[in-house]
Amino acid sequence: MRDTIFALSSGAPPAGVAVIRISGPGVRFGLETIVGTVPSPRMAHLAHLRDDAGQVLDHGLVLFFPGPKSFTGEDVAEFQIHGGRASVSSVLTVLSKLPGFRLAEPGEYTKRAFENGRMDLTAVEGLSDLIRAETEAQRQQALGQADGALKHLYEGWAKQITHARAMIEAELDFSDEEDIPGSVTDRIWPELNQLASDISAHLSRAKAGEIIRDGFRIALIGAPNAGKSSLLNSLAQRDVAIVSDIPGTTRDVVEVRLDIGGNLVLLQDTAGLRDSEDEIELEGIRRSLSTAESADLVLELRDARELMENSTKERPRIGESLVVWSKSDLLDSADLPPDTSELLISSKSGVGIEMLLSVIKQRITSFTKQAGEILPTRERHIQHLLICERELRNAIGDEDLPIEVRSEYLRNAATALGRITGRVDVEDLLGVIFSEFCVGK
Repeated sequence: MRDTIFALSSGAPPAGVAVIRISGPGVRFGLETIVGTVPSPRMAHLAHLRDDAGQVLDHGLVLFFPGPKSFTGEDVAEFQIHGGRASVSSVLTVLSKLPGFRLAEPGEYTKRAFENGRMDLTAVEGLSDLIRAETEAQRQQALGQADGALKHLYEGWAKQITHARAMIEAELDFSDEEDIPGSVTDRIWPELNQLASDISAHLSRAKAGEIIRDGFRIALIGAPNAGKSSLLNSLAQRDVAIVSDIPGTTRDVVEVRLDIGGNLVLLQDTAGLRDSEDEIELEGIRRSLSTAESADLVLELRDARELMENSTKERPRIGESLVVWSKSDLLDSADLPPDTSELLISSKSGVGIEMLLSVIKQRITSFTKQAGEILPTRERHIQHLLICERELRNAIGDEDLPIEVRSEYLRNAATALGRITGRVDVEDLLGVIFSEFCVGK
């Protein structure tokens, strides 16, 4: 018989309320032992919790969710008690002494929900992302995925492919029957061609899903003392990086996580770019350039005083970076060229910071576009979708192939979609995915 698992599912004590969750075949026995009765399903019951000697441990609300209509698909119970360390510890200790009971492993409740068909693998990943969501965009994307948005999309595509294979099999097996069409080619291949196009369009938006889930990366690049660390501190609204007039102060990449317009932004301060013979500083410069290459947006900071010193001089740019002129508070606005349309900021006075934030929001929007769009969110989704699209196009593209071979390509395409939702061959993935969860979820 399967173990009955238990764990603290709320935050670490002390807290106002602690939630202890139990799941498995021994739930009813545990309730009868500790509470004295099994409460009515899905109704909160105020009760005293007692140990095996009848000593009261605490009093609180008890809820019972009989399987299979529970989170895990098994019998589940919850104790909502006072959140003191001693109260929580005493209840967990009593549970640990019950036969067949043990402490849950990280993600084990969610894993049982998956194994019992209560969730598919994309919903599991969405739940994991929802727990970790820091911004509104992350919350919306993760909630949609946890509620089955990706599952319904991919299972709908899989049904289309399965239907096409069924039509092919019907032609192969019953081609001499009068009520079976002589050919299904004209009926299924245009639909599959449209499906391949839909998958291709879905894949083209994968970058948006990645940005929402993992963050929009902005690299601050420039010469020493260009104002990179000051801008980082200004946007973070706290002292994250050391600010100094001494060149080479920043030796490594300093990263801060920000919420800009409801999106996660990873702002990265880098070592100043200059000629140097210091090996440590040279390594910092190498990392700066590497950070810029992988960034979604590069802000190249320059001292605004250069606008006056080199107003007619061509200024080379670092790749496709956006030039930001810092330290504008050191300029006399009357001295600026009349046609200046540069992005001028001052981390000290705050001038231009709102304009810079507006530019950043526009860049993020250019990637993410439509709110609520169903997007692939993980690399494994993308890889299996690529396989699915490839196999579909293999089936569609060569009309001279035997129909049995084309049907096999379609089977491979459906299998790839099944691997995303967890319906096919995913045992090697489960340990990795569920290890992302905390104990009690």
